Parts: sequence; structure tokens; C-alpha cells
Amino acid sequence: MMLTTTVLALAAAAQAHAHGSHGAHAGHDMIKAHSMQCAAIPANAADTLFNQFNAAWATKNPDEVTKLFAKDPVLLATVSNKPRTTPAEVRDYFVSFLKGSPVGTIDTSTVVPGCNQLARMGTWTVALTNQNSGVRNNVKARYTFIYKYEDGAWKIAHLHSSMMPVSE
Repeated sequence: MMLTTTVLALAAAAQAHAHGSHGAHAGHDMIKAHSMQCAAIPANAADTLFNQFNAAWATKNPDEVTKLFAKDPVLLATVSNKPRTTPAEVRDYFVSFLKGSPVGTIDTSTVVPGCNQLARMGTWTVALTNQNSGVRNNVKARYTFIYKYEDGAWKIAHLHSSMMPVSE
């Protein structure tokens, strides 16, 4: 189901003001309507999308994780200083990160829906397993996922995760 919103560009008022025109028809040809389709967002969408992300991590296949990202992603990862802004850079990050067998658990969550976007932010715990010793380490972090509706599917447009500055 798609919802329709209409966005009006109110350039006419600025145009009329800029040209000193105050008449009723001043700048009327500058008003344009733009119709945008907004994808319906199921109530449990944030949980479903996160579960897909966690399941992709479980495959340990960087291509499976990268498929979940938008064409123009921004990944600000917990254990990388480099912003990843292309699918190739996102994939490159996950080649090494997935070796730690990550498992994410949402601790706190705030979800904000919008037209063709969904934001989820809060705190999470990412369990990582050392390949050599098998020791599991729980990393407490803050996160922000921003999803966008792209080509008929919800994709991660932005993911930012950063370790908590103070351990409790």
C-alpha cells in the first residue's frame, strides 16, 4: 500500500517579493506540485530490518551484508576510522569485521518513521568472537540506522555505531 503526499514548492511568494509584485496572480506560474509516493511502514519494520541485518552477519558473507545497504551508503563503523561511502567500501569493511562472528542485540531503541525513510537509534551490544582464542567479547555501543525505500525495498542508507565512552 502506498500513501501519497503532495509537496508544494512555494517559490511564488519569494518570486513576487523579489520582483516587488503584490498582485493576486503574482508568480502564480512558479507554484509547482510534486507528488511523492510514500511506502507503508509496518509496525514491526525496524525489528524485521534489524533481524535481516543480523542474519546477514551470521552468513559471514560480506556480499550478503552489503546487499542490505543503499546504492549511496554511509557506514561509520565501530571499529574503523574511515567513513565508507560506496558499496565497495562497505563490503571491504565487512570482509574483516565478519571474521569476528558478530551478533547484535538491541538494548534500547527509538524508532522514527518518515516518508520513504525509517530511523532507528539507541544502544546495542555486539558480541564478537576472537578467531584465535574463541573468547567472546561484548561491545556496548550506540547506533543509528537510517533506512530508505529504494527500488522497492528498504535499504540501509546510513549506519553509525560507536563504542560507549564509559563502561558500566
